[in-house]
Amino acid sequence: MDRKKELKQQYLQMKPDMGVLIIRSKHNNKCLIEGTQNLRATLNSIKFKLELGAYPNRELQKEWKEYGEESFTIEVLENLEYDKDETKTDYKDDLALLQMDWEEKMAKQEVEFYMK
Repeated sequence: MDRKKELKQQYLQMKPDMGVLIIRSKHNNKCLIEGTQNLRATLNSIKFKLELGAYPNRELQKEWKEYGEESFTIEVLENLEYDKDETKTDYKDDLALLQMDWEEKMAKQEVEFYMK
């Protein structure tokens, strides 16, 4: 196998980190929690959209523009591990449960949420 095919095969076998992340305002302690199958890509996408002014959550986007990036934190709350069963490829339900768990935890801390 030539090197190019070998690298392509390695790339296709890579498994991105997945889990739940939070965007939290330091200004008013509001947050948005999101589960994703690709944390790195989602983090990059969120930052890009917020900087561009195209984030789908209008309230969050407005506050980002008003208060600036330094008034927010974006962090990973928890990683979701891949199943030992290599045939499993759909983790949407697992991520949804993990996201709901974190939303409950944050609600107990009396944190407000940006409406989805």
